[in-house]
Amino acid sequence: MTSHSSAAPGPPPALAHGFPFDPAHGHGLDKLLRIPAPAAPEDFADFWAARYAEARAVDTAPEIGPAEDERDGVRLHGVSFTSVGGVRLGGWLALPLDGPAEHGFVIGHGYGGRDAAAPELPLPLPRSAAILPCVRGMGTRGSLPGVPGDAASHVLHGIASRDTYVIGGCVADLWCAASALGELLPRVAGAGRLGYLGESFGGGLGALALPWDGRFAAAQLTVPTFGNHPLRLTLPCTGSGESVRAYHREHPAVTDVLRYFDAATAAARLELPTLVAAALFDPSVPPPGQFAVHNALPGPRELQVLRAGHFPYAGEAEERAELRGRRERFFGRWLRA
Repeated sequence: MTSHSSAAPGPPPALAHGFPFDPAHGHGLDKLLRIPAPAAPEDFADFWAARYAEARAVDTAPEIGPAEDERDGVRLHGVSFTSVGGVRLGGWLALPLDGPAEHGFVIGHGYGGRDAAAPELPLPLPRSAAILPCVRGMGTRGSLPGVPGDAASHVLHGIASRDTYVIGGCVADLWCAASALGELLPRVAGAGRLGYLGESFGGGLGALALPWDGRFAAAQLTVPTFGNHPLRLTLPCTGSGESVRAYHREHPAVTDVLRYFDAATAAARLELPTLVAAALFDPSVPPPGQFAVHNALPGPRELQVLRAGHFPYAGEAEERAELRGRRERFFGRWLRA
């Protein structure tokens, strides 16, 4: 197991902010690197294996729309596919402008959904294709009747039961997106050619999805959410976790459901090479949860420590550029040429 951090020696200067809580939650890097993953329920693996089998049985029937844009070395098309429950979802398909695709990526989005194929482009490797799905309820191409589109409400949809919680459906949407990409471009769908990228909400969903899906060869999870729910319930934030905290105060039994949707618990079973970018300061996704995901990983892993997440700061552009370079090297190492 390898773990490499780009953190500079010594803590960075404190960031000025106006939040009524400390977005670092009193944790420095040394403390963050010791945050564990919660223990899994006894049937955790059985639960997720059954969800995965259900998703793999779906005929995704992907359809490509006309080209919508060309940039960053790819042509962007609209795409739609079927997911679990007969739900029809949309998104974007990125195809290389120069020659056939040699690698593929599934790219999860943040908890604002996505209304365009940015900011995930350019892709980490040249001659790559990608599917950028909108998961159920999120964004204009993932909107569904009865599923709220705002993060604060979406994260509570169906939360009373592990079998109805929307997060399980969103994980299945990523699996079905991978199936759709594989049907459209069989060459990139396996044999070490498929990668995953996810930030924030997409990072947490990726941690939940990837341990059960052998089609992927490597992943990047940036400021991943849903890590260490028991700890998250004690930490104020401005993101979807605050809705869960409020719900938990009125319905404490929800902790039994959340145990099945803990990204750190799932990460303990994620053996493929994974690059994690985790922040020391983040008002939306508490840093202890982000680091819990990284710390749990049993396979080859790399860590880039960010000064902040979900918050503008001096040096942000430089850190982002460093992360882009690192992910190019990372996927260049782990995906087959």
